[in-house]
Amino acid sequence: MTWTQALHDYKFYLQLERGMSSNSIKSYLLDVSKLVKYLKHHNSNALPLTINTDDIKPFIYTLSASLNERSQARLISGLRSFFEFLIFEDYITNNPIEHIESPKIGVKLPDTLSTDEIDVLISKIDLSHPQGERNRAIIELLYSCGLRVSELTNLKISDLFFNEGFINVTGKGNKQRFVPIDPQTQKYILIYKNSIRAHQNIPNTYQDILFLNRRGKQLTRAMIFTLVKQLAIKADIKKNISPHTFRHSFASHLLANGADLRSIQMMLGHESITTTEIYVHMDKSQLKNLINTFHPRNQKDN
Repeated sequence: MTWTQALHDYKFYLQLERGMSSNSIKSYLLDVSKLVKYLKHHNSNALPLTINTDDIKPFIYTLSASLNERSQARLISGLRSFFEFLIFEDYITNNPIEHIESPKIGVKLPDTLSTDEIDVLISKIDLSHPQGERNRAIIELLYSCGLRVSELTNLKISDLFFNEGFINVTGKGNKQRFVPIDPQTQKYILIYKNSIRAHQNIPNTYQDILFLNRRGKQLTRAMIFTLVKQLAIKADIKKNISPHTFRHSFASHLLANGADLRSIQMMLGHESITTTEIYVHMDKSQLKNLINTFHPRNQKDN
């Protein structure tokens, strides 16, 4: 089996078996491609089914000089996934990266915004600008529903179920979930949809896409990142924020106000609740309240 064939099969495995998004698939394929490039550069004859730990170690050590610990761990994890695929398909029996240790890294807690900071950000949106109403609806939706940026850009008008109080979100691996949406955010979306979007010249391809650029086409991820960065500058917020910051804020604020992890997991579309548990680490007061409320040693006798 050649590297080209292995990568081709691996791509379909990630799509069909793992249900990964296109962005995640690109990242996983890139990890393996870096190894292949290194092997070719050093005239190595190692192939997917014959490569061993000694072939891989020099590659890891070489890249470690230019990568931080988190990036190293990410690369090793990506390679481990590739060889686990080969084991899954019965091509090999042992993972050659199994005994290569990842650097020890702590849990990196994501930045969040306070409700006051979010209000300031929204106040800096110029509603006199042709795209102002759209931008306000975007920020409100990111925060009120905790959407990933790709989920927002792909949101369709046919996904809006305002009478029921929900939107239908298509997440990673094309998995769909219904997320509650509050009346205020609905109001801002309808203002944009009826007052701005309704007067645009929209190509047939984008008729059902909710958020459009000034040419009537679908917004890109980069456009949303640029919008958030510009608003942060105007609001004089020094934190390193991105569209994902609103998702983190959504989850941490829900937890702080008493929402349970399982409900937050469902709304965020996390496959595993362990991913959601990072927000418990962010709110130490919530941990304290859980112990004080539910641990039998702290419950008063009736």
